[in-house]
Amino acid sequence: MALIKPFRALRPVKRHVREVAAPPYDVMNTAEARAMAEGNPFSFLRVSRPEIDLPADLDPHDEQVYRKGRENLDRFVAEGTLVCDGQDNYYIYRQKMGTVVQTGLVACASVDDYQGGVIRKHEHTRADKEEDRVRHIDYLDANDEPVFYVYRNRPSINSLIACLTEGEPLYDFTTDDSIGHTVWAVTDRDVILRLSKEFAVIDTLYVADGHHRSAAASRVREARKGSNPGHTGMEEYNFFLTVIFPDHEMNVMAYNRAVRDLNGHSIAEFINLVGRRFDITPREGQVVPSRRHDFGMYLKGKWYELTARKPAVDENDAVGRLDVSILQDHVLGPILGVRNPRTDQRIHFVGGSRGTEELVRLVDSDEFQVAFSLYPTSIEELMSLADAGKIMPPKSTWFEPKLRSGLFIHLLS
Repeated sequence: MALIKPFRALRPVKRHVREVAAPPYDVMNTAEARAMAEGNPFSFLRVSRPEIDLPADLDPHDEQVYRKGRENLDRFVAEGTLVCDGQDNYYIYRQKMGTVVQTGLVACASVDDYQGGVIRKHEHTRADKEEDRVRHIDYLDANDEPVFYVYRNRPSINSLIACLTEGEPLYDFTTDDSIGHTVWAVTDRDVILRLSKEFAVIDTLYVADGHHRSAAASRVREARKGSNPGHTGMEEYNFFLTVIFPDHEMNVMAYNRAVRDLNGHSIAEFINLVGRRFDITPREGQVVPSRRHDFGMYLKGKWYELTARKPAVDENDAVGRLDVSILQDHVLGPILGVRNPRTDQRIHFVGGSRGTEELVRLVDSDEFQVAFSLYPTSIEELMSLADAGKIMPPKSTWFEPKLRSGLFIHLLS
């Protein structure tokens, strides 16, 4: 059963909330973060990506970077940009992106649930990225960015949250990407108890986005537990920041691929090899797949539609039948030599709204030789694989809109 708890949020004052709110740390590189925060002293990127306030040649994993993050967080508090609520609350966070609307509960999840399998994952973490988040959380003494979790839809929770969103919001603003963000505080003790009880009957939560943050929270808890002789299990470090959404509201977008070279093959050789597993049809315009097992391929200024044939498709293989697996197992690995997409520098991943236009740009720049558009992995595929204890290939899902950082901070001490 899922254990969640309210928390005393450190959050922006209303007049600065739009300036503070920032994209999550891992959807941009340092140069992009610098450009995004330029001219905005309130940007939360100064906490989540503090290297932007240090010399450009400094290693982003240098201890100075983590110290700078804590320094900037303390400054935001001292200057009154961030204030701490006086009691433990839940919060409701709604995002609108065009016709997509997703409404989640902001709460603290349990490290015990993560370690015990109540919270299920579908990706492996990278040791370097996990270590970075451990140090970041430890220096801040806070979870500064929420993990994106999903639960199987429960009408009783939907009804309760719908009633709570009829009141006056704490925040209501639109970011430069035209995404609307609305937040309500849940302060009534009886309602907080009802929400806790509703989630207590949920068997499973699923990590949609934030595997490294979840793993880092677990490691931070273990370290602090080991150094605290009076550990009770209810200290704040036993819990971490999440926003939990119902599965039916999820908007999963394609996670496309581009590869820098053809692994020594000529164009004719490459097309011939691909044709052994796929039907190949030249197309005039950009190919955005409309069904499973169809792919777009952009090669030397031309688009092709690929349709996987047997034996490339085995519907009895829960992982192998995913389109990201079909492309990896029958093109990227054996033909293009991308054996480990987690570490191979020849492959580049393009997620979300960047779409096929970005694939065209990459290939036309001659930095990449071929790109592939995919049909999105479904939320049901994600949950079913997680239930079976299986792991998806890296970069299988892209959820959008992304949660904004800086709206809620969970203090560990």
